Amino acid sequence: MNETEIKLKKEIEKWTRILEKKLKKIKSSEGNEEFLENVIAYYKDSKHFFDKQDYIKSFEALLWSYSWLEIGLRYNFLTC
Repeated sequence: MNETEIKLKKEIEKWTRILEKKLKKIKSSEGNEEFLENVIAYYKDSKHFFDKQDYIKSFEALLWSYSWLEIGLRYNFLTC
């Protein structure tokens, strides 16, 4: 594993922990269940790619998951 892969792996691990903490508190607002389902789907995709050591796809899916989460919170599709 080269230096870039090591750094990317550490970033994925760090941001996965942050996302997992937030996911424990998050609920979907009424009628917006699909929004949370997308957050979780991208999170699971990230874990899948991580397990296959495809760190680029893992990081990409993690960013999508985190983005959906932040947008959902901002526009009240999701609540803490």
